[in-house]
Amino acid sequence: MSKLLYAVITGVFGAVLLHIIIILGVPHFTGRDAYTRVTSEGVPFVFHALSDKPDAVGLSSIDPYLRIAVCHFDIERQPLSLVALGGGVDFWSVAIYDRDANEVFSMNDRTSVAGDLDVLVATPVQVAQLRKTPIAALAETILVEHPGTEGYVVLRVLAPQASYEPEAKAFLAEAECMPFTGR
Repeated sequence: MSKLLYAVITGVFGAVLLHIIIILGVPHFTGRDAYTRVTSEGVPFVFHALSDKPDAVGLSSIDPYLRIAVCHFDIERQPLSLVALGGGVDFWSVAIYDRDANEVFSMNDRTSVAGDLDVLVATPVQVAQLRKTPIAALAETILVEHPGTEGYVVLRVLAPQASYEPEAKAFLAEAECMPFTGR
């Protein structure tokens, strides 16, 4: 009987201790998710280039061979258009995430049309509307159905040597992450 009582007391004490640790730890982790950090980079619908040193929210381009830019969006009212001409760089990739950091879509220059980034991100309802009345300018655009309305995009470009820097920076600077206006 004393062994059972000892086990119950140990279990209750352990559970109380674990709950105290979790409750005290929550403020430390709140607001540190990927979406919140990306939104802290600046205004929506703009690619924000990351430096090689962590910024105020901890985001950086830690891979020495990649230059990275992030953009957050809200497609409640209209789809998101992602456009970049890839002719001047050797490799680029893009990944689209939902608010909870689940990857929704990714691709690179090898899987794109003519090496360019041309993606339209829309809600399921918006996708249905676009399919009802197709727009000729979107014939080669990749249509991505996004499960929610908020998310972020990570655009990467290869720059393995200093001589690649100007093209990589120009690619990120010219890339567009903006509400779709119908072209």
